Amino acid sequence: MFQLVELEDVVRITPDKFNEPLNEAAKKILKAKYESTVNPELGFVILVTDVKVDPVGKIIPGDGATYHKARLSILTFLPKIKEVIEGIVVEIMDFGAFVRIGPADALLHLSQILDEYLTTDARQGIIRGTQSNRTLRVGSVVRVRITAVSLGKGMEMGKIGVTCRQPFLGALEWIEEDVKKAEMKKAAR
Repeated sequence: MFQLVELEDVVRITPDKFNEPLNEAAKKILKAKYESTVNPELGFVILVTDVKVDPVGKIIPGDGATYHKARLSILTFLPKIKEVIEGIVVEIMDFGAFVRIGPADALLHLSQILDEYLTTDARQGIIRGTQSNRTLRVGSVVRVRITAVSLGKGMEMGKIGVTCRQPFLGALEWIEEDVKKAEMKKAAR
């Protein structure tokens, strides 16, 4: 789930940045500190959007920098177990597919794609069901449910597992087919 989070922090402005406007200098420092990191409580930190810095700072003896309280807004992506989300298949492997959901890639294992025997062709980037002939390929848009989340810390991405072995999950074409079949059944009654 994407969310905007408000944080408070103290930013250290070094003397080489004294000639820059305070908010711009603080925003650069906070972007370098937070963006493209992973935090177990916040998830994937994507963007620092707004920074408000207290113009009155503190000086610590022996340190030439000033310290200012700052309020910032950050855009994060925190995957939640049981959340249904759409993504794009970015890679096909012999053991399954990787699905890009937000800023991260989640593993869609072969056992979690369809309730039938599957054949994979990693070179061609295709997974095909032998009975239904449904295919999953690089670039397919899929709707999946998150089943496992293990976030790392700092620059470590962690792991996310997903499934599409539930009703109305899978490639969007499959879902459209299932909805049409259900509507035809309902109309036939």
